[in-house]
Amino acid sequence: MIEPVAYRPGSIPAEHSHVAPVTDRRRLSLLLIEDDRADAVLVQELIADSVAEIRVAWAPSMAHAEGVLARERPDCVLLDLHLPDATGFDGIARIAERDATLPVVVLTGLNDEQFGVSAVASGAQDYLVKGRVEPDVLRRTLLYAIERKRAELIAVDLHASNLRAQENARLERGLLPSPLLLEGSEVSVVTRYRPSRTNALLGGDFYDVVQTPDRTVHIVIGDVAGHGPDEAALGVALRIAWRTLTLAGVHGEAAMRQLERILHAEGPGRGIFATMLSLAVSPDSPQVITVRAGHPGMLVHGPGTVDWVEPPAGPALGWGADGWPQYAMELPEGGGLVLLTDGLFEAHSGRGAERLGENGLLELARPLAALPGAAFVDALIDHAEARAQTHGGFSDDVAVVRVERSVR
Repeated sequence: MIEPVAYRPGSIPAEHSHVAPVTDRRRLSLLLIEDDRADAVLVQELIADSVAEIRVAWAPSMAHAEGVLARERPDCVLLDLHLPDATGFDGIARIAERDATLPVVVLTGLNDEQFGVSAVASGAQDYLVKGRVEPDVLRRTLLYAIERKRAELIAVDLHASNLRAQENARLERGLLPSPLLLEGSEVSVVTRYRPSRTNALLGGDFYDVVQTPDRTVHIVIGDVAGHGPDEAALGVALRIAWRTLTLAGVHGEAAMRQLERILHAEGPGRGIFATMLSLAVSPDSPQVITVRAGHPGMLVHGPGTVDWVEPPAGPALGWGADGWPQYAMELPEGGGLVLLTDGLFEAHSGRGAERLGENGLLELARPLAALPGAAFVDALIDHAEARAQTHGGFSDDVAVVRVERSVR
């Protein structure tokens, strides 16, 4: 809090440093920048007569004021537009440069009222005309300036939040595309994404589904380590690259090698890595070909049963792998495979700081096994999120893809 300035050459005499009884809900601090001592004293007297508790520090020049602002932040600045070292709107600009959140009220002469209006257009919150100021008008003007500035800052923050939300929405669309299936596809797919809003930032979770002209359905799910726009952007790059490679006929280990090159080229820094799991579902074979790069396993959701399976894996992308083995497994008749990101099973279990884990997720999933595909996925995510509510819900984004052969 800025204290009243004690008398010294160039300051307000001590007898004019009276603080009026408190009528406002809190004590305000005002920095008065005025080179004319008589006008400064007049302002102090108006404040005393306004029955408001406002503590004033006086600066006879902009240089003096900048010294005060370097030490403390007042609630409001009352600025004369004609100073020895700042004229016109220069004083407003210098205050804004030092602290753009400070509300400023300008003082103008009787012949400069239009100048005061222009000052408001240049960033001041209000203006007062010397010789026409009453105590209550001064008090209301200062309080109004503070609230108006607060409203402006809230509006700026809201606009920035809206922009971030729009950017996140665009990133989400890039991370989570619509499945690209041919008409009459032999495979049905359920996709779900549940973003975490704990830190209001996207993670790098992504998935994609593409059916190639030979009617093979290719599915990928992945997760870039970390949270935020850089990781999300890398996830978008990997997802689009995977789709492009798949449509170009590059699959399995060959695709993983190209994706690792892209990760190194597009990654925000050293040490970044990503996990991925891809499936290839043939239209005329019960077998599914999997390639796993450090990604978690998946759930096998059969008729009334749920199991956890972890196909052989190579390292995560970015860890300098020698190779990623392909593994053939069968898609259960009447059932499906559920691919997921680790945000689902790394959520809290509802018991202290304990995490759900793969075993906990399996225990959660088995009582839901009788549900059909989409209902099963939704219930599984809802139950896991409910368990994590004691810690505010999911702490990471969650992506889930369930694939099964369509019933003919």
